[in-house]
Amino acid sequence: MKLILQGHSERYTVYESIQSYLPRIKAEISDAIPEAQDYVLSRLRREGENYIYDTVICYNGVKREYSLSRPDYCKHYFKQSFEHIAPEVFGISLPWGALTGIRPAKIARNYMAEGNDDAQTHQHLVSYYHTSPQKAELAIEVAKAEGRIISNMKKDAVSLYIGIPFCPTRCLYCSFTSQSVAFSNKLVEPYLEALHKEIEHTSQLLKQFGLSVETVYMGGGTPTALTASQMDQLLCKLYEHFDLSGIREFTIEAGRPDTIDPEKLRVIRNHGVKRISINPQTMNENTLRLIGRRHTPQQVLDCFALAREEGFSHINMDLIAGLPSESPEDFSRTLDAIIPLQPESITIHTMCIKRSSYLAEQYDMFSISSANAVEAMLTEGRTRLKEAGMSPYYMYRQKNMLGNLENVGYCIPEHECLYNVYIMEEVQSIVALGAGGSTKTVANDLIERSFNVKEVSEYIKRIDEMCQRKENILSKWIETQKSIR
Repeated sequence: MKLILQGHSERYTVYESIQSYLPRIKAEISDAIPEAQDYVLSRLRREGENYIYDTVICYNGVKREYSLSRPDYCKHYFKQSFEHIAPEVFGISLPWGALTGIRPAKIARNYMAEGNDDAQTHQHLVSYYHTSPQKAELAIEVAKAEGRIISNMKKDAVSLYIGIPFCPTRCLYCSFTSQSVAFSNKLVEPYLEALHKEIEHTSQLLKQFGLSVETVYMGGGTPTALTASQMDQLLCKLYEHFDLSGIREFTIEAGRPDTIDPEKLRVIRNHGVKRISINPQTMNENTLRLIGRRHTPQQVLDCFALAREEGFSHINMDLIAGLPSESPEDFSRTLDAIIPLQPESITIHTMCIKRSSYLAEQYDMFSISSANAVEAMLTEGRTRLKEAGMSPYYMYRQKNMLGNLENVGYCIPEHECLYNVYIMEEVQSIVALGAGGSTKTVANDLIERSFNVKEVSEYIKRIDEMCQRKENILSKWIETQKSIR
């Protein structure tokens, strides 16, 4: 597809709108309108006192154009103009409309903070962003829940992330930093040694800067791909070097049922970890095999029961809407199996096909599940989880999600995951350890990032460099904080 810009240079803004409807499309800048090719023309011009935002979309033989007149200049008006005609051209109406950002609840929360009530915020989302009434309602509900959580956030505290980049097998859709233990077993011990070094160095930095830890989240990969002994050593190292006596939350992803056993659960529980995540993704066995997960639905049920026996009082479960070959009826059967277990929280993800995943190479996004089918799954999930006493408390979106939809975390009262809200809403600094870790410091509206290398062997080899990167970004953050105060 060709993209023609006239009178402005907001390429990325217009490209985001195009990708909302055509996630895999490549838009090439052109100076002229092509004769026999799909294109989008975005033009900015003045007419008297007003700015005119012209959009022309030509796709698969359908051509539509629209002009939006506004008294001021705003990048978002390019998206508004695009959204007026895009549903007719592409044959699909996106529930989030012109809202392409990953944090829709943040927009609602900020608008409400200006003194607007629920009704005014709802109207703003529907009229300004072209969201559906249902999505506007969801954004407001999440915004209010996040606001309550953020208001109780500790000051002079950070959240700690520990990455374990190993899994029993790599899922078809995965783009995270992860390696199969079967092929990378010889790297596990050297990796943990390097990670222990980063733990020691980072703990010294936090003490030096007078920072406490509010939440800890161990993810991956699959942390429970480690042996019970390796997990015990890692947790001992964390408690030895960080003061975790005052933390409000400690989560460990025990995401793959084929990595869970009584000994590992006992080690985790003995170290005071109360929140774990057991993630079936689906309870349909054929889909599990297709996406590369080597466990059965029955193993999910058995692991959940085992975790309860070991005393875990907060279990989260992740589900994915829109997995390859699954229909709304398949997703409904997954809900039938999971809801009666009464987990304290359930996160429903929309299928997201990252370019670095194997799935992106093998499947076309629109042949997996239609956007309407995925939206039906999300709607049923929201309805049934509400009936089960759960409310949405955090939400985010990603590029290349089916239907340009959303991921939503639901929970029973008082069981929100604080870390999820802090990292997605960018309200607290996150100090990340391990391969692929992304440390993010927050000072008012100034956000800085520092990345650890993703490849495990490189992380091991360059651990001193990773420690120095951490020192550099935290030192800069502390100096920024001082200047603000």
